[in-house]
Amino acid sequence: MALILPFTDTTCDRVLPDVRQVLDAHGVLALPTETYYGLAVRPTDETALRRLIELKGRPSDKPILVLIGSLDQLPQLVQATPPAAALLMEQFWPGPLTIVFPAAPDLPALLTAGTGTIGVRQAPLLQLQHLLRHTGPLTGTSANRSSEPPLDNAVAVQRALGAGVDLILDGGHTPGGLPSTMVDARDRPHLLRAGALSTDLIRAALARQGYELSS
Repeated sequence: MALILPFTDTTCDRVLPDVRQVLDAHGVLALPTETYYGLAVRPTDETALRRLIELKGRPSDKPILVLIGSLDQLPQLVQATPPAAALLMEQFWPGPLTIVFPAAPDLPALLTAGTGTIGVRQAPLLQLQHLLRHTGPLTGTSANRSSEPPLDNAVAVQRALGAGVDLILDGGHTPGGLPSTMVDARDRPHLLRAGALSTDLIRAALARQGYELSS
């Protein structure tokens, strides 16, 4: 069974050594996000990515999104920041919006699924932001097996994934609800997934700068 440690504003620094130890050993973490629990590995660690994909039973042709704690972590993940992406970042980050960028060329194909793109979100959860500033970017795919519903508490994650996860950071029950909204902002902004952030808000923000959101 996975080790479970409390993860709050006051315990965040305390768990950092355990988190680093797991990541250094190519391990898999489960942690709370603004919606559900996610599975976190280093996005450049191919051994950990393979473990993550196997644990979820995830198709290898499906890209894995990445969470960042601050904007200065973005350049290591993306090849460029298109103007529409910059606009959406300014308006809606940190927040439940995953933006698809051109991927940095040296990212593992296991992460991008060979698409040449990378989905990134700046986490709005404060203790998660703090953690990510210390660990660097981590994956944020939902903590469940593919085709099963997402999970909103640490005990449910342990019950579902068991020893496949090395460490679970327990931030209590997460709000659940819709997943993050996802927009491909490379050329013509394109809605890939409706979600927690209103599509109408995104469309209006883009329209003010002359962009049209297609779907």
